[in-house]
Amino acid sequence: MRIGIGYDVHRLVEGRKLVLGGVTIPFEKGLLGHSDADVLIHAVCDALLGAAGLGDIGLHFPDTDPKLKDISSMIILSKTYKILKEKGFTIINLDSTIMAEAPKISPFKEKMIENIAQTIEIHSNCVNVKATTFEGIGLIGKGQGIGAMCVALID
Repeated sequence: MRIGIGYDVHRLVEGRKLVLGGVTIPFEKGLLGHSDADVLIHAVCDALLGAAGLGDIGLHFPDTDPKLKDISSMIILSKTYKILKEKGFTIINLDSTIMAEAPKISPFKEKMIENIAQTIEIHSNCVNVKATTFEGIGLIGKGQGIGAMCVALID
């Protein structure tokens, strides 16, 4: 068994959709990035790649690749899963945390879990998504960005 950790953070800006866990969330701002900037999925991918000893999301999906401009991070997760599968790895479980002052994440967590579980072909009870705030501290706490962290266990 192997464990990996992933982390991502992006700045909130006007004029972009907010996508977390493959779910478009109604909000006045979205995350700035080369892809759809889904910090939760990026953290999941980094955790999986790290657990497998296969580098990180930037190595496999660089933000300099024009083909990846505005791509859904769910596609990146699907490709990450394929990389692990080809190397003979099985995903055991994921535990993740979204860090945001707003919007409230609770109404969207089940759909995020479903999206992730279906994409990486594991039972939804093997995927956990939590949310927390930064109590007004720093970039996230001031509502200027959203971050996510994930721990993955693979075999």
